[in-house]
Amino acid sequence: MLTLPHLDTGPFLTIADLAATLDAIIAPVVTDLGYALVRIQLTGKPGDMTLQVMAEDRSTGQLTLGQCAEISRALDLPLETADPIDSEYALEVSSPGIDRPLTRREDWTKWTGHEVRLKLDPPADGRARAHGVIIGIDCDMVSLDVKSVGTIALPFAAISAAKLVLTPKLINATRPLDASGADDLIELPDTADDENAADNDNDTTED
Repeated sequence: MLTLPHLDTGPFLTIADLAATLDAIIAPVVTDLGYALVRIQLTGKPGDMTLQVMAEDRSTGQLTLGQCAEISRALDLPLETADPIDSEYALEVSSPGIDRPLTRREDWTKWTGHEVRLKLDPPADGRARAHGVIIGIDCDMVSLDVKSVGTIALPFAAISAAKLVLTPKLINATRPLDASGADDLIELPDTADDENAADNDNDTTED
């Protein structure tokens, strides 16, 4: 759930410490509002950081712009009071989007039958990346049906990033949202390559 890549946290605070602190601040707020936390991600460099909080409405699997704004407002005071990040940063609350990242064990069950691209760190089964149809998760192993290879099993703990592939089947399986206010949508830049499974999100709001 917590992703803090390539971040220099200084000599006194480890990435694990910062991740735990952010989770302790953010998760209860999101949960109390009735939403499910998908991912927390802090990117950038000191003086130019972005704290992204990705969440979903349990009934739709997405967030509207109004819901993003509601979460953002609720996080303002707790984050300001705790002041966990020793740098200026922008807070962004976002919806997972249709081609969402998979960050939790239950995601691999919920999206069984859909295509996924993932990265492995450390590599497993002789590969650092994989692309296939999700079969499911069992005993901490994720099973995929990979074209021309067949079924492979990969350790859940080794999956560093995973993202659904946008297909007609996925679109048909995803409930459409109210698009009102879409002209004000702020899109995050997609810094991943074609094989990376990380960050192209749909609805976002900045604070």
